[in-house]
Amino acid sequence: MTVALMWEARAADGRGAELLEWARGQALDPAPPRRETFTAPADRVLVITWWEAPYDAELPELPSPPQELLHRPVHRWRFESADADVP
Repeated sequence: MTVALMWEARAADGRGAELLEWARGQALDPAPPRRETFTAPADRVLVITWWEAPYDAELPELPSPPQELLHRPVHRWRFESADADVP
């Protein structure tokens, strides 16, 4: 089963580049088979990692960044692939 972990944070005013750099610098052990980082308006950073694991598996996740980089707390979601049974 494929599980995607999504991590999204909004940077404090003017600190989007710092938040992006911080997120890119966070290593996960073990590393996921796939990892992508996105940005959006309002200095938001999104990191999605993909894993071949059961939905409830213990998987490494990005931590919360230093509070001074954040406009609000980090949001986290976990999804499982809905395409596994699609031919």
